[in-house]
Amino acid sequence: MVASRAIGSLSRFSAFRILRSRGCICRSFTTSSALLTRTHINYGVKGDVAVIRINSPNSKVNTLNKEVQSEFIEVMNEIWANDQIRSAVLISSKPGCFVAGADINMLSSCTTPQEATRISQEGQRMFEKLEKSPKPVVAAISGSCLGGGLELAIACQYRIATKDRKTVLGVPEVLLGILPGAGGTQRLPKMVGVPAAFDMMLTGRNIRADRAKKMGLVDQLVEPLGPGIKSPEERTIEYLEEVAVNFAKGLADRKVSAKQSKGLVEKLTTYAMTVPFVRQQVYKTVEEKVKKQTKGLYPAPLKIIDAVKAGLEQGSDAGYLAESQKFGELALTKESKALMGLYNGQVLCKKNKFGAPQKNVQQLAILGAGLMGAGIAQVSVDKGLKTLLKDTTVTGLGRGQQQVFKGLNDKVKKKALTSFERDSIFSNLIGQLDYKGFEKADMVIEAVFEDLGVKHKV
Repeated sequence: MVASRAIGSLSRFSAFRILRSRGCICRSFTTSSALLTRTHINYGVKGDVAVIRINSPNSKVNTLNKEVQSEFIEVMNEIWANDQIRSAVLISSKPGCFVAGADINMLSSCTTPQEATRISQEGQRMFEKLEKSPKPVVAAISGSCLGGGLELAIACQYRIATKDRKTVLGVPEVLLGILPGAGGTQRLPKMVGVPAAFDMMLTGRNIRADRAKKMGLVDQLVEPLGPGIKSPEERTIEYLEEVAVNFAKGLADRKVSAKQSKGLVEKLTTYAMTVPFVRQQVYKTVEEKVKKQTKGLYPAPLKIIDAVKAGLEQGSDAGYLAESQKFGELALTKESKALMGLYNGQVLCKKNKFGAPQKNVQQLAILGAGLMGAGIAQVSVDKGLKTLLKDTTVTGLGRGQQQVFKGLNDKVKKKALTSFERDSIFSNLIGQLDYKGFEKADMVIEAVFEDLGVKHKV
């Protein structure tokens, strides 16, 4: 979300050789020593398409920090200046993550709203330059594409995503007490429509790839590949890259178009939003709903509405200015600091400070099939653990098993699981009224009714 000023002049390539792969011509470059200093972003060239790879070292995810953005600007300047490159593909080398968002630690050093506003404005300028790129840029998305990562993707001319469970898109900034500050409040309404954009930004919910395609957030889907010589994740990323490179080449050759035709509903919604009265009614309805749900305790949702409204009513310049100013105002509020502190605490709790266990748990036993016991059983079977669920009555056991099945079935309804995957996961659960098999369990969890006598008996 933050952009640093591009450093240095264009680097020169010391040598290149032509390689033929699958019948197409690919260029492999030997880079100068200046390029080798980049640690987060690098690129190679396939034919006349630059493939930009994001891969932050020593991290499971890619995030946008000052170093990443400085390197990104440097790479894009080289690509724009190279006449042999006619288009580009932006892809992550990390399985399961495109860009997880901006590094919120950048805001911790801000002491005034003006400093945070400048961070937003730098991000806006970087993505505006990307949006107006003279060479088409295709975002190849696999895994989480959130916050600043989504703002990066929607600034590209085309988006291709893998259709799998790990690929989700969203703008969760509202959950941190801030707003999308690198153009998200201005581009999203134009891309998916005002109602859908409000829903995304005000809830912070993740959107699956198939849903994103229907909304117009993603232009094309790629089915994931199964196992082969390489892992499914590696094969899928390679296939995604191949599809994206071919499409980027087609865009440069003007053989394909990045413009997508809208359906009747989208056309009607777009037309309706051109009517001032309709827009005012939408603003009013959304504001009333936000005030009812937040009780006026969270300023970010209303600031998001104001930023969107400024862009729609006063034009893009006013919209981007409102976005950056309101981002600066929100970044230093007590609400955002509390929510960011909560987020950092959750991340810290996920880290295992006790080291690797002496023995991995493969079979789990749970005493009590109530709300707590069934909940533990559900997350355990979902992780592939064979789970024994014991209760004292058939009724209680049945209720617990039904709770586990319902939780999994809800995922099927949301298309997060297939019915086959649901049944396969549920088969890990064994309900019983005795202690048979408990002696083989690697771990036993007590979750019986909150009665001291019962607990002592157990």
